[in-house]
Amino acid sequence: MAVKGMRIKLNRDAVRKLLSSQETADNLTPRGERIATAAGEGFEATTTRNRDRVVVFVTSRTTEAKRAEAEDRALTRAIDAGR
Repeated sequence: MAVKGMRIKLNRDAVRKLLSSQETADNLTPRGERIATAAGEGFEATTTRNRDRVVVFVTSRTTEAKRAEAEDRALTRAIDAGR
């Protein structure tokens, strides 16, 4: 239920710091690795820092992995492993 007249003001600097922190990277990296493992052989998780946040990419590195994603949606179905 919404409270009338209530406002929330985010501390943008703190949010930016949180999104790019090592703790966030430490949380996201195992999630990406679990997704890559659940998707099968040929998938790889890579953690990197963009301009303002930490991101994890799970990509197909082999032709077989690309085919598994194209035909069977192996990576798409593995997304729940990261929860």
